[in-house]
Amino acid sequence: MLTKDKVKELIDHMPDTFSVDDVVEEIILLQKIEIAKKQVQDGDFLTEDELDAEIEKWN
Repeated sequence: MLTKDKVKELIDHMPDTFSVDDVVEEIILLQKIEIAKKQVQDGDFLTEDELDAEIEKWN
């Protein structure tokens, strides 16, 4: 989950001028990174070997 502090920090690191699209894009990226971190903490991911096995099923 995003916090105001994380979003404020993100905005503070942006250039002095930016578009709304730029900030929305950055917030979406930040949210995706936060979700991925949580998934890793929860063990909700595939190892490289597991991923290779899944890809083999597609062929």
